[in-house]
Amino acid sequence: MFLKRFKEKSNKKYLNSILRERSTNVDDSKIVSLGVIFCIDEIDDFEIFRTLATSIHVRPNKLKIIAYTENIKEAPYFWDTCFHAKDFGWNGKIKNIELQSFLDTKFDALISYYKNDILELKLLTAASKAKFKIGTFQTDERLNDFIIKTPLKAFKTFKTELIKYLTILNKIKK
Repeated sequence: MFLKRFKEKSNKKYLNSILRERSTNVDDSKIVSLGVIFCIDEIDDFEIFRTLATSIHVRPNKLKIIAYTENIKEAPYFWDTCFHAKDFGWNGKIKNIELQSFLDTKFDALISYYKNDILELKLLTAASKAKFKIGTFQTDERLNDFIIKTPLKAFKTFKTELIKYLTILNKIKK
């Protein structure tokens, strides 16, 4: 218990250092590759992200989706890339190879689709090398370049608003 708090504190310190160093550099490049981070405890239908990717003309081989769960025992076995708190070490060190691979991928856009204030999800969003970060409303606005404030259950609204604004920003290829 005592070590867990120290680990959490070191990870928060690491998160803050990443966010301090982060510079927002939004350009007019098109979205070709897409990464998605979501909490499977909040929303369990990952197919909605595949349809979203199709709607913004991202090919299936350029889409990578990962899920987070707080409960290891109830983690869905059908899900390929489901991670949890034990995949993180001290100072934001990632212990899972697939998770590290996701972070090292330079996506054109990253969608962080979660509402709960979970340190591990925030670490992933901050540490991602994505060019343009999109998220739902979160307590720390430094995480994302673009925020769409919708309830998680209203994915249809999120999708509509996202497509509308990506079109305005000239980010969707035709």
